[in-house]
Amino acid sequence: MKNIIIFGATSAIAEEVAKLFAIDKANFYLIARDASKLAVIKQDLNVRGASSVCTVIFDANRFELHEKLMEAAFQSLGNIDIILIAHGSLPNQYLCQTDSNKAIEELNTNGLSVISLLTHAAARMELQKSGNIAVITSVAGDRGRQSNYVYGAAKGMISIFLQGLSQRLSKSGVHVLDIKPGFVDTPMTSEFTKGVLWAKPGSIAVKIKKKISKNRSFSYTPAFWFVIMTLVKFIPKFIYDKLKL
Repeated sequence: MKNIIIFGATSAIAEEVAKLFAIDKANFYLIARDASKLAVIKQDLNVRGASSVCTVIFDANRFELHEKLMEAAFQSLGNIDIILIAHGSLPNQYLCQTDSNKAIEELNTNGLSVISLLTHAAARMELQKSGNIAVITSVAGDRGRQSNYVYGAAKGMISIFLQGLSQRLSKSGVHVLDIKPGFVDTPMTSEFTKGVLWAKPGSIAVKIKKKISKNRSFSYTPAFWFVIMTLVKFIPKFIYDKLKL
């Protein structure tokens, strides 16, 4: 029976991950900003077999509350097996490049708020000398593209942070997983035309649970994105600049 904290618990991928662990009778501490969605998810997880489900409302950009929030979660569950950070937004790139305040807001939501939570989580996990920290980033963080470089910059920042954090915590028996999904069919991407590269949240969740169980530190999800992004990263700049990406 695992004790699990999920930030951004109402996101499509996080919800599917929670469903998988509910079957194993996990205890949950779910944190998100939408109270009504949290209530529905709580009821669903209880039906699926969860041993306990606690829900808390939070605004990711209230950095000053992060430490107390983390403390409350640990006090509620005790020893933590998994912390999953899955919150985020999909910014309007045009607004971000024309309004610096909007750009900063999105960088806070998608980047700095995650780093703040990770800092508090790492300190506690390091003391207990066990557990897994998993963070959903994105393939968008591998190379800046004109269509979403504010979002990509935030995700890339987290991935670099996770690399160093993983190295640090490995000495304490804590495993850090950077999950890099490609295109995922969620409410956040509802306006996008879907194609063969798009995955469903449920399939991503299965892979996340598997990677956590194997204590992996890095995962493109689905795996074919490793090939795609390796090619993208090695496109020469003089060619890359001419592409409409």
